[in-house]
Amino acid sequence: MSAQISATCSQIGSPRSAAFNAMIILYRRSRISTPSRRFPPSPATSGPYLPPPPRTPTRAFAAALQCTYGTGCGECPGCHTTMGGTNADVRMVVPEGLSIGVGEMRALVLRAASTPSGGRWQVVVIEDADRLTEAAGNALLKAIEEPPPRTVFLLCAPSTHPDDISVTIRSRCRVVPLRQPPAAAVAEVLVRRDGIAPDVAQWAAAAAQGHVGRARRLARDPEARKRREAVLAVPRRLTGVGAAFDAASALIEAAEAEAEASVSEADATERAALETALGAGGTGRGAAGAMRGAAGQLKELEKRQKSRATRAQRDALDRALVDLAGFYRDALTMALRAPVDPVHTDTAALAGAGAQKWDAEGSLRRLEAVLACRAAIEANVKPRIAVEAMMLALWKG
Repeated sequence: MSAQISATCSQIGSPRSAAFNAMIILYRRSRISTPSRRFPPSPATSGPYLPPPPRTPTRAFAAALQCTYGTGCGECPGCHTTMGGTNADVRMVVPEGLSIGVGEMRALVLRAASTPSGGRWQVVVIEDADRLTEAAGNALLKAIEEPPPRTVFLLCAPSTHPDDISVTIRSRCRVVPLRQPPAAAVAEVLVRRDGIAPDVAQWAAAAAQGHVGRARRLARDPEARKRREAVLAVPRRLTGVGAAFDAASALIEAAEAEAEASVSEADATERAALETALGAGGTGRGAAGAMRGAAGQLKELEKRQKSRATRAQRDALDRALVDLAGFYRDALTMALRAPVDPVHTDTAALAGAGAQKWDAEGSLRRLEAVLACRAAIEANVKPRIAVEAMMLALWKG
């Protein structure tokens, strides 16, 4: 655990003005990032914080706050329980659906007002804070404006842009930016921690564009590699209008199948557990009536599962679009003869052929079409419509 995290956490425990509590908002510029070596100096706890992490750096920050010695030693009970996910005073909020609603946020704020049961702080970590609805953001803002005395909030979001974090919440926070790890660092982790062959690790790290978890999947999972190969074959398939629509359908269906495979088992387990808790299969008096009265709870579960499945589909589709954007980025850099390494080394020859055919301007237009598709889906345009429009733009150039 870095000395900068320990130093920052020690400032949280120092005397502070009555107007602010120790609030930390972490933001991410990408899906996976590592702690920065340059934490900005800040006086006492004159405000909150913003870095970009996935769960591990955020847990490290929370562990340093709960450390018995206040240094993030990694050995004391506070550090061990936080990193293991069993600390009663550390709450991790990971949204499964498309947004974080006001009801969930109000319950979270209510819990955050309580006194720590055993640790030094009550730590609340909200991942994907950019998914807060407007009402949920307002509920959180009230807690920030009148903060509990022993509570620290850690929010993770892609950026400090108003579309991701409201201006009023941002104004009450200190920002700790984290950087995306280079491909060499990701490859080193795969070799050292996962025992992956160095050449495979280097390829997977470059293809994953700094995402450690995806790099591991690409290195280990043949199905993940097949899905990626299908996406990178799209530029060759765009030979006409019909081919563009076929490619769009294939991309959407692949994302839906991947999402279904990732959530189906969890959905079935959750439903079975709820039905058992409600008395399904029981033969005693009132068992049938209890199940009839459980219809509302089952419907609510189905609603949550549907939201989770929709998010899984969009995440799978977004990964495909990132791969496709990487291909056109390679074509653009080759057209410009830029001295940078390609993202997709295994399709460098195809990208080079595209660069000669399209030139820099055509490659840039295609890259912008992919990015516009991502933006449209984020704005709740139906994925099929957005992808079909993208494919037509890629074909026309």
